[in-house]
Amino acid sequence: MIYVEGLSKEYKQFNRASGVIGTIKNLFSREHTIVKAVDNISFSIEQGEAIGYLGPNGAGKSTMIKMLTGILVPTSGKVTVNHLVPHKSRQEIAKRIGIVFGQRSQLWWDLPVEDSFELHRRIYNIQDKDYQKNMDIFLDLLNLKEFITRPVRQLSLGQRMRAEIGLALLHNPDIVFLDEPTIGLDVIAKDNIRNFIRQMNRERKISIFLTSHDMKDIEEICGRMLIVNKGELIYDGTVEQLKSNLSASKIITIEFVVDPGDAVVLENAVLVNDSGIRKTFRIDKGLDSAIDFVQNLSKRYPIKDFVLQDSNIEDIIRMYYRSLEKDNSTQMTKQEKLSVIY
Repeated sequence: MIYVEGLSKEYKQFNRASGVIGTIKNLFSREHTIVKAVDNISFSIEQGEAIGYLGPNGAGKSTMIKMLTGILVPTSGKVTVNHLVPHKSRQEIAKRIGIVFGQRSQLWWDLPVEDSFELHRRIYNIQDKDYQKNMDIFLDLLNLKEFITRPVRQLSLGQRMRAEIGLALLHNPDIVFLDEPTIGLDVIAKDNIRNFIRQMNRERKISIFLTSHDMKDIEEICGRMLIVNKGELIYDGTVEQLKSNLSASKIITIEFVVDPGDAVVLENAVLVNDSGIRKTFRIDKGLDSAIDFVQNLSKRYPIKDFVLQDSNIEDIIRMYYRSLEKDNSTQMTKQEKLSVIY
């Protein structure tokens, strides 16, 4: 489906000198530095896989999507999508992929939603039978029938995103690129979109390439996760593997019989939330036993109840990004960074 080997994308960033003398110097000297947006990345994606592509801002996520869809030409390396080189076969690639950008629209702003779908049908030359079959599915599962005749400018954000996703799948693509598809949506709208994407992935074996800052999107849709930082691929594995390898803490919420106030001072524990008699701590996962932790605490303060849970995926990703900052400050090699994960 997608094959990437040693893929790199470099940009020239011109160094501009400041001041009057610097301005004159810029006219005669064009010094520049090379910025690597994508640095020697390799991976492959099979038909029907759902991949989460993660990284902090500036990690090269958008650049990768643009190369996979043929918008950008790689500086070096190989990339094929359905055995085609994207930037050499843009028209053919466009017929086989769907794209959804959370902050951009493919819908015609002043036209009814159904007109955008009809225009899309003609652009992709979709057969009447296939068009009607997909429209029946989208009208039902995405509930497009409640606003299909309304102009796009009158839709809520949640309604527009449902229409965007339906439009991206109308021509039966082999792979769909989703860039922040749930950004700005409420909880119900997010759940509806996630459920629909999962169903299309499961039933139609459509490959999903998802970038999102909402870790719930990744956790609920994707079985595999790729993490990039400063252009380098530094993790390729499942969400559960990342949790087990990087979750260095547990979250414990304790309900005291009487509020101990600020008197609670614990070794290997950090108070993260204080709601009177209910306090939440982050404790070291390396402790012999969380039960022993609670028992030792109960000897000092009367406890009514407690709840123990692992750090959520957002905490784990945040912790991992912070570890990368420390790694970069010590100039660790790529192999050493990978060893931290595995």
